Amino acid sequence: MTSVDDEAARDGAQGAATGADGAAAADAELRAAVREHEEARAESAEESAEEAAHDTVEAAVRAQLTKALGGVRGMVEAAVPTIGFTATYLAAHQVKLAVIVGVAACVVLLAVRLAQRSTPQFALNSLVGIGIAAFFALRSGKAEDAFLPGILLNAGYGVAMIFSILVRWPVVGFIIGSVTGDPTAWRGDPGVVRLCSRLTWLLVLPCVLRVAVQYPIWLAAGDQAGPLGIAKIAMGWPLQVASLAAMVWLLARGRTPMRSRETA
Repeated sequence: MTSVDDEAARDGAQGAATGADGAAAADAELRAAVREHEEARAESAEESAEEAAHDTVEAAVRAQLTKALGGVRGMVEAAVPTIGFTATYLAAHQVKLAVIVGVAACVVLLAVRLAQRSTPQFALNSLVGIGIAAFFALRSGKAEDAFLPGILLNAGYGVAMIFSILVRWPVVGFIIGSVTGDPTAWRGDPGVVRLCSRLTWLLVLPCVLRVAVQYPIWLAAGDQAGPLGIAKIAMGWPLQVASLAAMVWLLARGRTPMRSRETA
């Protein structure tokens, strides 16, 4: 009887253990299911918020342009190295010293970005720009040549954007594509194409004005580093802000629905 009782006790213990394991497994599965459901709800809420923020073409373009310009800080980071270069050259009339100050300003801005763990994109862009400008200036020994790459870049941007408008592929349209997930669907709506063409013209205008003002100064005889520096600073972020304000005004007038969301 004792052996029979022992076997029964062992069987009971094993059954209890099996039952406990099963309950634990079921509980783990339930917790996993609840967690997946909560994650799905969170993702759905995030997508809904994004759609609400970008339910019109105008809202999407405003958001993307603000991101592309980097806000006030991004525009300041683009201007500071030029200010340092120009001010140093006007004070000391030494190209190498002016280049060192301009590059050092970029390095400081980049270090601050990294220390704050914020995106270094705009500081890096500024560093690349001043690096190319320094190469031109040091190669020729003329401070005004530091401004030639910027003039050529604006000319290239202007030509490319005008061409995109003429062939009815305005570059601003690709901002719409980046939001909808389809890079070319926006071309199926003539109203969106017209809106993107007008916005692209507003991006072209600052480029054309910079070239029209700065290139003749660069061609003029004598040391033109001072006038070029002043022109570049004055036609940098102030002109960009004016262009952005015009775009915001134009965008605020309409509510063109996202085509992909209408047909979804």
